[in-house]
Amino acid sequence: MLRWILGGLLALVGLVALLGAGAYFALKRPDIPYETLAARYESAASRYVELPGGVRVHYRDEGQANGPPLLLIHGFSASLHTWEPWVARLGDEYRVISLDLPGHGLTRAPAGYAASIEAFRDVVREFARTQGLTQFALAGSSMGGNVAWEYALAYPEQVNALILVDASGWQDTRPEVADEPQVFKLLRNPTLGPIMIQLDSSRLVRQGLEASFYDPALVDDAMLNRYVQLARAPGHREILLQMTLGFRARNFATPERLSALRMPTLVMTGDTDRLVPPEHAQQFHSAIAGSELVTFEATGHIPQEEKPEESAGAVRDFLYRVIEGSALAPLPEVDCDTDPRC
Repeated sequence: MLRWILGGLLALVGLVALLGAGAYFALKRPDIPYETLAARYESAASRYVELPGGVRVHYRDEGQANGPPLLLIHGFSASLHTWEPWVARLGDEYRVISLDLPGHGLTRAPAGYAASIEAFRDVVREFARTQGLTQFALAGSSMGGNVAWEYALAYPEQVNALILVDASGWQDTRPEVADEPQVFKLLRNPTLGPIMIQLDSSRLVRQGLEASFYDPALVDDAMLNRYVQLARAPGHREILLQMTLGFRARNFATPERLSALRMPTLVMTGDTDRLVPPEHAQQFHSAIAGSELVTFEATGHIPQEEKPEESAGAVRDFLYRVIEGSALAPLPEVDCDTDPRC
């Protein structure tokens, strides 16, 4: 009898494993070639530059070619598309440059690329060098905000204004952090994460996006498809997994570290941000001497998309004051017969 019971249990386990394997292969999604993604998500402004180490950065250089430069860094799993509302509203006065970080958008990274906030900071540094950017305003959203303030600490002479948009970087000690979107919990699980990144994640990504907005109706199929499909570029899922698994082992912000930031700084947050709590914006504001804090009502984690008029207006007002009143050297004239930005 015991032998029959054990045999039945083993058969049941085998059946469950077989069904699980079947479900895995049914839900497994292959990479999407860069050429296919480029046809869908490039714009007329899309450009590429090769950096040392094999990173090929996709970027857009738009707006006023002779205007003060504003460099934009997107957040985790996002792309430069998140900045399109600001480009449309600030490009009449500023040279607005946005780029995709490695593992994001249409930027390619070599196999085995070691992703981290510091590695992303170094990519931004090399990118700025190739573009001849020696002084510029720097804005970062969420994880991109973490990259931005780390960049400002490392190269303060280059950053004449810093804009932190729902920026990450402080250690999150809230007890309710357990209520974060399910997709982040699963990806941070060292066992489930490597499996999850290979599967159809559309439902979980939609949940994560909807949690990023005060108004979840702003998440449409086009946005969802862009996030899901760009994450399936070759090598992207591995980099995204690296960042999620190392999320809690970063070089966190502290008042002592941030006290070194002396450039004009604008801190922005949505009052209902579920991913990076508004309290963290207050911590940035308190730690960075002379910084300004703007809180948008009925707004989630991505004010540049949810409140484009208000957020771009706040940036315009801030930059007008700090750039117009600064000693920013005049930029060289651009030959519009040869320069694609004109």
